Amino acid sequence: MLARLLTPTASLWCSRHYQGLRRQGGSRLGSAGLTLVWLLAWTLFPLERHGWQWVLSHAEGLYPHLARPRVGDPLRILLQSLWIIVRRPRPIPLRWPASWQRAWQWGTQALGRFLIRQEEKGLAAARATPREARWKSVLLCAVAGTLSLLCITQPFTLEAQLVFVTMLMGMAFILRAVPGRYPMLMMMVLSLTVSCRYIWWRYTSTLDWFDPVSLTCGLLLLAAETYAWIVLLLGYWQTAWPLNRPPAPLPADPAQWPSVDLMIPTYNEDLAIVKGTVYAALALDWPADKLTVWLLDDGDRASFRAFAEEAGIRYVARPTHEHAKAGNINYALRQASGDLVAIFDCDHLPTRSFLQMTVGWFYRDPRLGVVQTPHHFFSADPFEHNLQRFRKMPNEGALFYGLVQDGNDMWDASFFCGSCAVIKRSALDEIGGIAVETVTEDAHTSLRLHRLGYTSAYIRIPLAAGLATESLSAHIGQRIRWARGMVQILRLDNPLFGKGLNLGQRLCYFNAMLHFLSGIPRLIFLTAPLAFLILHAYIIYAPAAAIALYMLPHIFHSALTNSRLQGKVRHSFWGEVYETVLAWYIARPTTVALFAPHKGKFNVTAKGGMTEEVYLDLSVSRPYLILILLNLCGLGFGIWRICTGPADEVLTLILSMLWTLYNMTILGGALAVAFESRQVRTNPRVEMVMPAAIKLANGHLYPCTVKDYSNGGVGVLLEDALPLADKERVWLLLRHGQREQAFAAKVQRVFGRKLGLELEPMEQAQHIAFIQCTFARADTWSLWQQRLGKDRPLHSLLDITLLGWGAYWRLARTSPIGFVCILLEKLARWLLSFVPRRVSPDFRSGAPTTQTVKG
Repeated sequence: MLARLLTPTASLWCSRHYQGLRRQGGSRLGSAGLTLVWLLAWTLFPLERHGWQWVLSHAEGLYPHLARPRVGDPLRILLQSLWIIVRRPRPIPLRWPASWQRAWQWGTQALGRFLIRQEEKGLAAARATPREARWKSVLLCAVAGTLSLLCITQPFTLEAQLVFVTMLMGMAFILRAVPGRYPMLMMMVLSLTVSCRYIWWRYTSTLDWFDPVSLTCGLLLLAAETYAWIVLLLGYWQTAWPLNRPPAPLPADPAQWPSVDLMIPTYNEDLAIVKGTVYAALALDWPADKLTVWLLDDGDRASFRAFAEEAGIRYVARPTHEHAKAGNINYALRQASGDLVAIFDCDHLPTRSFLQMTVGWFYRDPRLGVVQTPHHFFSADPFEHNLQRFRKMPNEGALFYGLVQDGNDMWDASFFCGSCAVIKRSALDEIGGIAVETVTEDAHTSLRLHRLGYTSAYIRIPLAAGLATESLSAHIGQRIRWARGMVQILRLDNPLFGKGLNLGQRLCYFNAMLHFLSGIPRLIFLTAPLAFLILHAYIIYAPAAAIALYMLPHIFHSALTNSRLQGKVRHSFWGEVYETVLAWYIARPTTVALFAPHKGKFNVTAKGGMTEEVYLDLSVSRPYLILILLNLCGLGFGIWRICTGPADEVLTLILSMLWTLYNMTILGGALAVAFESRQVRTNPRVEMVMPAAIKLANGHLYPCTVKDYSNGGVGVLLEDALPLADKERVWLLLRHGQREQAFAAKVQRVFGRKLGLELEPMEQAQHIAFIQCTFARADTWSLWQQRLGKDRPLHSLLDITLLGWGAYWRLARTSPIGFVCILLEKLARWLLSFVPRRVSPDFRSGAPTTQTVKG
């Protein structure tokens, strides 16, 4: 029977193998047994067959965790083989059937088309009969407001509340998939309905008026929730309809263009940083006789004076140093006479087209006072650098420059941000120059311009780029200054009062200032559940089921709506991490500024530093560690009370502990940011794909592609590998319009077709040409935002969870029990190595990709 199962080749091999063993002196029984084993193995694994040949040729993809021999490999092979047999190379797709997907897509698109048609009909009717359309709008708003008020204030049973929030959640899910602006507005209405109902319920039904401790803790939480609700409401108002203003054309004759004073204020920055900005300013596409570049040196340094003379620009060093940056600019304004003033921080490099893209709006709108563009950064900020998220998720400032400023522009409330802007000189003279009463001179200057009736414009196209803060401490220091300054404006020049502003401008300015008061509310949210777990204080005096049915829909709708609204510029839950990092540090200065607005001084943000080693910044992370310990104590009290306390409190305890675990996750994310990563480059690399060529000493040219560049070096990809020696001198050829520029360089490293070049020192003209070919290209920064993935809330939550609890594990590894953690980590990795890997659906069409099977 066994012989009949064997292939002829196998039978012949077994016969010869048996005769060979007998000739070597093996016994008949032993040789027969060993041959039987080989016969059985060949029966089960006929390797010459096509199927087994396919398995062998794809072994790397089928068994990816067997790249190197390890103990337990036979068990890994067995488990992975069983997994492949059960699931086959093509896994079961966990998605809707194709017909369902087509039906869903058709339905959402049809609903979107219907809403667009209704919008067009409404606009047409409004144009035809404006008075009648106005009355209809007023009537519709009155009816909608009445119905909303009923939905917000009507008391429901828990069953009715469950049905109500389930219906609204279903509507929100459907609207989220419908394209267009009106579905977004409808999602805002649903979110505000649920949130207002939650706040109403909190004020009317959830305070324990008979227990002083519970009442005090409950009122603190309610105040924090009210603050968050107001910020949510104003945020929806502010960003409901972003303007997305395009550039305006200039007159055809350059002789009619205005004269521009371009000012670069400096204080203690390194000259190497300032040089790039000056050279980029000299490379602007603007008539040379109408552009004056000013270097404002508040440090009065001889090296800066000599550089300004060499570069042919104006140098200003004032004798006194009052009012920091604002005073520095105002002193230079007395000597300048241009029609417009462009201001750049000393690390922001403008593109060649900056003035041509911005100045046109001053011709379109005679009352225009300021044109602002985004602050774009080509280096990683502390969040991106320490968390390894650079170019994988939006920058922390992307929400403001990618959405909020665009929303402000709709209400004529976009404001000057201190750099990358153009201001009308006559308007500046009318308000007395840059504002000096607060440390946020930029926003205060815009507020004064708006009060006098000047308008503002925001062009959401990155036309300049600079360096982000390198360390978390420097980042926090910068945000403290912003927070203090905005609260100073709130006290000294409150936008809600006074003349000259319309309602939209008042609310947009007020929301911008209110945002920086988030420190104390955030700290309350991070400690609120501890009041019940440790002090037994009922911060929300209601059953656990009611808390879940009112609070969770409020959180769900706000998160889903903001994901749709902000998804391109801020991923879900990351705002929690950003605010937590800053909460402790902005709470005190903002509180002081509320009562003593004249206190505080301007601090300069350090740029261009290096971090030699990985370390935990204990001075910054100490507040997080204290809050983490408090939350750990709360969890311990919660477990003890579940085991020993009354049964009717178990659900409330579980909700409080889940809230505490979420807070610990966010605190862990803040702690992860405090682990400073190594930063050994003084010149950050910019990723950019553009054609180039390499010229060797013998004159031969070889085409290549630039992959990244900095002021000191360039990384290129050759079409074919070249036998280049270390430190060999070559020339990099780059194009600037129709002109070609050559830059001498030395070969620093070679990896096949990848080549790293170190640029040799350049003369001024060459350096300007290099800036024109790289940093100052008109399209350098425009596509960066499009490379980022879209927001997926559940993935963001999982990402932050892994990040936060990974920070705790990282901290434990550096503690006295670190050796135990390392052993446990190695054990866990060894056990996880037995988990089968899933083969991707496109396995048969190419090299397979795999992932660990979870759950």
